[in-house]
Amino acid sequence: MQTSAPKFSVIIPNYNNGGTLARALDSALAQTYAAHEIIVVDDGSVDDSQAIVRAYGDRVTYIYQQNAGVSAARNAGVHAASGDWLVFLDADDTFNPERLARHADWIQRDPDLDFLLSDQEFRDPEGRFLHHSIDSTRFGRALLRRHPGKSEIELGEDDLGHLVGDGFVEIRTLSMPRGTFLSLGGFPVGKKIGEDLHLIVRLCAASRRAGVVTESLANYYIYPSSAMRKDVGASQLANVEIIEELVAQLAHARPSLRRGLREKLRQARLSLAYVNLRQGKRRAALDSVLPLLRPLPRWSAIRDVMSVVRGIR
Repeated sequence: MQTSAPKFSVIIPNYNNGGTLARALDSALAQTYAAHEIIVVDDGSVDDSQAIVRAYGDRVTYIYQQNAGVSAARNAGVHAASGDWLVFLDADDTFNPERLARHADWIQRDPDLDFLLSDQEFRDPEGRFLHHSIDSTRFGRALLRRHPGKSEIELGEDDLGHLVGDGFVEIRTLSMPRGTFLSLGGFPVGKKIGEDLHLIVRLCAASRRAGVVTESLANYYIYPSSAMRKDVGASQLANVEIIEELVAQLAHARPSLRRGLREKLRQARLSLAYVNLRQGKRRAALDSVLPLLRPLPRWSAIRDVMSVVRGIR
């Protein structure tokens, strides 16, 4: 069934990213399927970001707000948007030219999809390729083996649980209906780490079917100065806290989603333990994984605790 062409609102939060903002905007404007609108929400920048956006004229909508964080900036962009589908791009990343076209084509053929994703490329600050997104995760590799050579893969309910547990969801490859975003309450304000994970897990819990384009449609640039890399220990702890919050919030979600969240929490706690070990914090490392033994220990949890104990020795 063909449906009307989706109208994509591209939301770009920005905070002092004048050095890369034009690159991001150029990639959004170079789409083979034109965006309905491109909205930059300037989250209190004090650099030349405003002048950069103004140079694009009416091709880009500029919104300024006092600094309130990336979640508040994205939410403000969504509330100002008039498109029926949302896509998100950070000011230091880029879209590939077919980013919107590939999703628009599938939406028109299958309008009942709850959301869409794609592969993406990780790059260093100079633009050198590092790795792909889908085949860097266990579930992604299994999905590609299950559907060899396919450029589009549909995900069902069980798949969405695996996607939560060990998946390749990246905010810059996500396309979702604006109405769904609003019904979920948007991004959680006040969280500096994991705000995108928080939204995506809730989206998976509210969804039944999703689509994955296996072509790389976006580029994620890894910067040493990013929030997650400035203090790895604090970032990992914040990640654990985000997932535990979601476990409590989604205690009555379908079983496959809850299993995925438990796996996500296991991985996050183990990662936190390894960070603590590298920093010489042995007791903190053990404390990071001991909660996995409650209320009933699983073999995977016992194995994780033992691996940390061996590291302490």
